[in-house]
Order: sequence, then structure tokens, then C-alpha cells
Amino acid sequence: MIRNLWGIEDVSKYLGVPVGTVYQWRSRGYGPVGRKIGKYIRFKPDDVESWFESQAEGMI
Repeated sequence: MIRNLWGIEDVSKYLGVPVGTVYQWRSRGYGPVGRKIGKYIRFKPDDVESWFESQAEGMI
């Protein structure tokens, strides 16, 4: 099944963070992996979801 690529706004909405935060993460080498296509940044939904799952905090 082919899923559409996500833009910055989609990633922001999925993660519940401001768009500016996603841009800051990219400039710092943090956050989900995105790819530049022309002047646009696109994300594979599976990559975003995998990155999110890898951020789980350990239980205390």
C-alpha cells in the first residue's frame, strides 16, 4: 500500500508540536528523517512513526 508523503505541517499535527519546532529539530539534526524534494521537505509516515516510538521514555 502506498501512503502519501507528509509535509512539515502533517508531522507537526501528528506529533502535536508547533511547525517551528519541527524546523528547529531539522536544523539541529534531531527529529524524524525528512527528505528535501525541490524546495519542499517531505517525510515518510512510517519514518515519523518509528522515530516517535523510539522516543519512549523508560519507566521509573
